[in-house]
Parts: sequence; structure tokens; C-alpha cells
Amino acid sequence: MELRSRFVGSASKNHSFVWVKRHVIRSAGTERTTSDMATVTKKDLIDRIADAEGCKRVLVKRVIQRFLNTIIDELGNGNRLEFRDFGVFESKVRAPRQAQNPKTMDKVRVPSRRTVKFKVGRVMKERLEQSPPAIDEATGLAINTGATHIAAPASGDGRPT
Repeated sequence: MELRSRFVGSASKNHSFVWVKRHVIRSAGTERTTSDMATVTKKDLIDRIADAEGCKRVLVKRVIQRFLNTIIDELGNGNRLEFRDFGVFESKVRAPRQAQNPKTMDKVRVPSRRTVKFKVGRVMKERLEQSPPAIDEATGLAINTGATHIAAPASGDGRPT
């Protein structure tokens, strides 16, 4: 699998560059794209918020950076951060475990480590479920994202219409 990037859009005074990252899988001489997504950077968010609120970018940048630093500090102290309707960030300790190197088949001890867990909030979950399904460019079929599916009404013989 390889990662490819391509430029989409244009650069202007109020907008920055947008790059689309795609995972490309090659097998048996064919190429298939598994996902397309635009990358939104912190600078992009700062520009959007500053434009929407009519604030200076420097002020918005300071506030966002302070917010992110505070999140990092709180998670580093082992605290749980809850943002209603958005989600919950928690610091978790992953237990030590035995793993195996697939190349040499040697057993490897993986030490315990701290990581961050994020649980999606109600509003974000609803928004993600309303999004249109991702389409596989190679086959033209919807990619199963695990979202709930609404079945088509059945005809009299039990088959979908």
C-alpha cells in the first residue's frame, strides 16, 4: 500500500492549500483507491474561525494553541476530558503483552504504555451517520463503514424491490 497526495482547489488570500490523501492498493497489476479525504490543518481551522468571528488570526491562534496545550496537560495528568455532544478523551494504560515478529517468528515483549482513548459524542455520531456513504472508485460500490443501514422495502415475494 502506498500513500499518494494531490492538490485540490486553489490558494487565495483567505484560503490555504488543500491536499487530498489517498491509500492506493496495487494487486495483480490493478490499482484501487480505498479512501479519499481532505486534510484540514490547524492553520485552516484558525483561518475559518477568524473569518467567521471577525477576529484577528493571531488571537484565534493563541486561543486554539492554549486549548490544545491544556488538553495535553490534563491527559498527561491522567484526567478525563468530557465535551458534551462532541466526545470524551481519556488516558488509558495498555497492559504489557507478548507479540511476535512476523519476519523472524521471535517472541517480543511489548511494555505497557499510556495512550489516549476517544469516545464519540451524540452530536458527532449523528452527523457521521448522516454523511453520504464512501464510494469505492474502482468498483463504484458503497464501502461498508459500519453505519446503520436502512433496508429497502420488500416486495410480496420477500425480495427487495
